[in-house]
Amino acid sequence: MEHVITVKNVSKSFGDVQAVKDMSFSVQKGEIFGVIGPNGAGKTTTLQMLEGISKPTNGNIEVLGLVPSKHLRELNKRIGVQFQATAIQKKMKVKEALDLFSSFYEKTTQRDYLIELLGLDEKMDAHFEDLSGGWQQRVTLALATLHKPELLFLDEPSMGLDPHARREMWSMIRLLRGQGSTIVMTTHYMEEAEKLCDRVAMVYNGQIKALNTPEALLNQAAGQSLICESDGLDYDDVVSLPGVIRVEREGGRFKVYSDDQQKTACHIFNYCQDKQLTLTDFKFEKGSLDDLFIHYLEKGQ
Repeated sequence: MEHVITVKNVSKSFGDVQAVKDMSFSVQKGEIFGVIGPNGAGKTTTLQMLEGISKPTNGNIEVLGLVPSKHLRELNKRIGVQFQATAIQKKMKVKEALDLFSSFYEKTTQRDYLIELLGLDEKMDAHFEDLSGGWQQRVTLALATLHKPELLFLDEPSMGLDPHARREMWSMIRLLRGQGSTIVMTTHYMEEAEKLCDRVAMVYNGQIKALNTPEALLNQAAGQSLICESDGLDYDDVVSLPGVIRVEREGGRFKVYSDDQQKTACHIFNYCQDKQLTLTDFKFEKGSLDDLFIHYLEKGQ
């Protein structure tokens, strides 16, 4: 599989603050690669180094066979970037922004195709400041992809969008990938990573804590749980059962995270049998990336 990005032992410091710590990963051609984590985890700093905006303090980066900090002009012809906040004059009309950004490229752009794809026809005469958050994101996505980039960087592409607009954005991202672009995106929405990404790098405190497909990450023990409910269950007793990682309680309802669901389930049933308790609810539940990330946060790694 061809790699379009290679990152080896990269660190980035701002004074005494180390925002990225010895990070290594690669991105394969044609995939949607997610960099996920909470605010302040180092996601945006990582993207800025890949885009050539910022130079790493240590380590090596190659993007499309180029060193971003040394070959920025050449790289800019082949990549597209949608920032968290793209600077567009508030009174600029959508068609004016598209025409202006199209003039930056020597080759013919896919302006008309994107207008149709993103449904911008009805908004061409609207001022940027008058657009909703969802429509503003569509416009900035169009500006980032006018030149049909080989590699597209999206920094929190659905930040601030309502659920409907977020899902529309997901559909557009999939269409752009289908058009041939490799996509690298940051997000702190774990559901977004599960739905969109082929592989995910989970970042906390400037370090990659896990890197795999969403399915593989979800199969990790920290992401597995079971639900049980009984008025007589004792929190301390449940926490102390073999295999239990942590327990969340709401009234008599317990969400139990385990490194072995079957083993823990047996112990819960035996416990209830010994205590003569009746389970009013019991089920296995597949974990989410949210669960796994909370696991890493609580471990304090």
